[in-house]
Amino acid sequence: MLTKTAVVLILLVFSNLLMTIAWYWHLKPGGAEMPLWKIILISWTIALFEYCLVIPANHFGSEWGIRPFQLKIMQEVVTLTVFAFFAVFYLKEGFKLNYLISFGFILGAVYFAFKK
Repeated sequence: MLTKTAVVLILLVFSNLLMTIAWYWHLKPGGAEMPLWKIILISWTIALFEYCLVIPANHFGSEWGIRPFQLKIMQEVVTLTVFAFFAVFYLKEGFKLNYLISFGFILGAVYFAFKK
């Protein structure tokens, strides 16, 4: 059975996947040769479903004892992780060592945010 923190984390992962797609899908070379208003409409439609996941994640997380600062820091780590995979596999961006080191420092922030 999943822990409450795991449920929040899963909701955050899926919500961040949707938001990353909503914000960045059109940046792929040749990926969005359409008027900006259409890109915005498509992105907002995707973002609507993202909100249907992130609001419960934050609501239940807070209800289950995760502090707002902890929720936000968790979300930032999830956001960067999801974006890293999206950028490498969809946008075909390179991943550099300095990005990995930066992520390490952010994971340190998570450790200290949850330290009793």
